[in-house]
Amino acid sequence: MQSKYLAKIFVTLRPSVLDPAGVAVQSGLKQMGYDNVEQVRIGKYIELTITSSDEKTARQNLDSICDQMLANPVIENYRFDLIEVETQTGVF
Repeated sequence: MQSKYLAKIFVTLRPSVLDPAGVAVQSGLKQMGYDNVEQVRIGKYIELTITSSDEKTARQNLDSICDQMLANPVIENYRFDLIEVETQTGVF
């Protein structure tokens, strides 16, 4: 039996990596009068649906997907939330 999972993936720059887009947003906010914003970091949010026999296998597949395609592990960190959304049965 296969289960369907919704993965909500968050990719962010490692803290040691400069974020010029974040600096530009922070500067723009400061010019708009938001002097209380101390730091801005820009990242990516990705949703995908994955089918797997169990949650452990789905998590292992997602780790590989993130590491090989969605994030650059040299400069980015990632994390994901996994939610089971549907179970597929062998109904014909």
